[in-house]
Amino acid sequence: MTALPPRLILASASPRRRELLGQLGVPFDVMAADVTEHEESSTDPRVMVAHNAALKAEWVAVRNPDAIVLGADTTVFIDGHALNKPRDVADARAMLRRLSGRTHTVFTGLAVRRRSDGLQLDEGVASEVTFKVLDEATIGAYLERVHTLDKAGSYAIQEHGYLIVERYDGSLTNIVGLPLETTKLLLTHCGLLA
Repeated sequence: MTALPPRLILASASPRRRELLGQLGVPFDVMAADVTEHEESSTDPRVMVAHNAALKAEWVAVRNPDAIVLGADTTVFIDGHALNKPRDVADARAMLRRLSGRTHTVFTGLAVRRRSDGLQLDEGVASEVTFKVLDEATIGAYLERVHTLDKAGSYAIQEHGYLIVERYDGSLTNIVGLPLETTKLLLTHCGLLA
């Protein structure tokens, strides 16, 4: 009799992360962590996303000690500050103006936890995105097409990105919210992928 593979839980309510993780072909459950994320914009973004990813993974792992739990957090970083999710449409518009014609970094922290044996893996991924120069009409057209209030930096590269993005360097899936290359390595280490 073969042992069942360990249960994987994605500690995120993000539909984008759910969709991306599904591409790896590993069965998983979803449980959103009920935590207050650290979002002080002046915090080092690598520290912020690592902290928040671990916070989410730990919260779910405590409640599911035998499961392998994957937590993730993503932010946009420019001018020494993190651009997290906008407060409202005016804030979203201001963020897009700030990113216009410039290059910024997208950081994602990944945390894997399993309480039963103390498994603890942490990784960070960075990608760079360069925006086109955006006029007010383009910003307005983008905000009409894309719901940006749940997105760091007020944009989603996979949703009408051609309107705003000139180019990117690094992992595209990182920019979307879950770097699949690194996630695959972590899950392979845990025995969930061959």
